[in-house]
Amino acid sequence: MNKEGHVLNGALLALGLGLILAVDPTAGPLITESSADLALKAGRKVAELSLPVVLGALFPDVDTAFGKHRKTLHNLPVLVIFFAFPLLLDNLQYVWVGVATHYVLDMVGSKRGIALFYPLSSQEYDLPTGVATSSKWANPVTFVVTAVELIVLGAVHYYVFALDTTFSEAATLLGLF
Repeated sequence: MNKEGHVLNGALLALGLGLILAVDPTAGPLITESSADLALKAGRKVAELSLPVVLGALFPDVDTAFGKHRKTLHNLPVLVIFFAFPLLLDNLQYVWVGVATHYVLDMVGSKRGIALFYPLSSQEYDLPTGVATSSKWANPVTFVVTAVELIVLGAVHYYVFALDTTFSEAATLLGLF
């Protein structure tokens, strides 16, 4: 995808994820908060998530200025670094979401994939669902991919572990530590 697609993806993710995180997955089937309280809580979450998710969604394309595009910053080692950020810097908890969804959008939404295992391998991985970044279908594909990403994030939040838990709490819940 192009820069516009990644900004759109990041903004929609921040909005959707803010709404997902506004509802406590342990609250049960009934929401006891008033609509105004829920809207305020969702608005705060969206504002809190917008900057880190959008910046994360744009970061991998910094490799257009140096290195090899879709290789240097579009790989699993870079994602692991961003995934580890919250362990060191608490305010960067959601940057990895933007980076990971950038990768998904480039693999699923565009004709050219990304080199997931770079620098060990330059092989680019993609799915046959992509369109050219200049295509009239680029934005509709971005909307569809983002909707699927939000469904997956919502399912994880409600059925696996709350995405707003700390990494150490999530690791304990998953039995990693």
